[in-house]
Amino acid sequence: MSRRNDPPSDRTVIKTPLAPAAIGPYSQAILVRDTLYCSGQIPIDPESGSIVSGNIEAQTERVLENLGAVLRAAGMDYSHVVRCTVYLADINDYGQVNEVYARYFNERPPSREAVEVSALPRGVRVEISCIAVR
Repeated sequence: MSRRNDPPSDRTVIKTPLAPAAIGPYSQAILVRDTLYCSGQIPIDPESGSIVSGNIEAQTERVLENLGAVLRAAGMDYSHVVRCTVYLADINDYGQVNEVYARYFNERPPSREAVEVSALPRGVRVEISCIAVR
């Protein structure tokens, strides 16, 4: 018999070398039943471990490629995403981020919020997290 405070028994850690390893005490994603909770991804190249240099478009593309790798590791893709949160170091980057984002979420895009924050890990300009459902 499960107690109210027990964690879900079908909680699965999702991990792939095709996305950057977690840089703290968290998982790339957690799958519970048919719902995938993806941690925020920043523009780290998973092969080199380096921050992608360049403009906001290049950073956003790397972030979304990293999220895509995590989604694929769980047997999903961008069409399964129902919610995204976009964190921006500068809200003035919103338009450029949207241009890149629209290439990944062009049909039936997920719900989303985008917020400016005072700083992001490693001084990057964008971080995106998401929730996906099979």
